[in-house]
Amino acid sequence: MGSNRGFSLVELMIVVAIIAIIAGIAIPNYANSKIAANEAAAASAVKSIVTANMMYASTVGNGAYTGALDALGATNPPLLDPILASGHRNGYSFDVSGGGDTFIVTAQPISSGVTGNRSFTCDQTGVLYADGDVFNW
Repeated sequence: MGSNRGFSLVELMIVVAIIAIIAGIAIPNYANSKIAANEAAAASAVKSIVTANMMYASTVGNGAYTGALDALGATNPPLLDPILASGHRNGYSFDVSGGGDTFIVTAQPISSGVTGNRSFTCDQTGVLYADGDVFNW
């Protein structure tokens, strides 16, 4: 008869320790890549809002920009998708202020250090800023 020998407790503990080490390396890298992806999506969304507000001024606003984000989603056809027009997407909160001749679009992380590290702003000039510095794609 063959022996039914299983794994010893020491062997199982070594396997669990190796898995824990791999998880300890992978989880912080995943969190950092998620933040980077949220920031890139936020920068892109800010540019989309700026473009939508410029389209709003030329088609609906008679040359005047809107200072309300939801107004960009309420046009027919909508200039922004409903999720972005609601002001929240990919861990960021978006806002449009001003109106008339000027406007400013801002994007703030909902939970700093978790959903994003940088804030983004852009105005009618189309220059995108990340934490006050010009953002280079």
